[in-house]
Amino acid sequence: MRSTRGAALLLALVAAAGCGGRVGTTEPASSGSSDSGIVRYVSDGDTLRLTDGRKVRLLQIDAPELHGDCFGKASLSALLRMAPKGARVTLERDPRLDARDAYGRLLRYVFVAGRNVNLELVRVGAASPYFYKKQRGRYAGALLDAVAQARAGKRGYWGACPRSELNTGIGSITGRS
Repeated sequence: MRSTRGAALLLALVAAAGCGGRVGTTEPASSGSSDSGIVRYVSDGDTLRLTDGRKVRLLQIDAPELHGDCFGKASLSALLRMAPKGARVTLERDPRLDARDAYGRLLRYVFVAGRNVNLELVRVGAASPYFYKKQRGRYAGALLDAVAQARAGKRGYWGACPRSELNTGIGSITGRS
């Protein structure tokens, strides 16, 4: 009897782990809504171009502007370290959110070697969560946890830019450089 209950509990835990709760994971969802590409170059702290010409805007985050914002160049450097030229990236679409932005760029979560780059940029203080029209995607909870840790640890622009603010409806607010 005891082993039957133990097996049932184990089966329930395995089933629960496989359902929905992908927030905070580093692996892309296996929903069939992902593809891959090779990085040609990084434009700024939240945008890259692939060798096949596609432009990708990292979904649910915003990095400081390259020119004029405090930490803009450092955010670019952070994305370059995480997704350098020639890196194979996995692009994950969030079916709950827009597939493209107003500029025609793909809106995707970007993974390199199984690591969620969007989440890592927030974790190191190179970007903030950005919920366009207040819509929260698959990793919203993990992004909010990551920004709380970055702010508390004064990582990235949270330590370097004294006028930094968190506003998930606007994106990164770091002040002028």
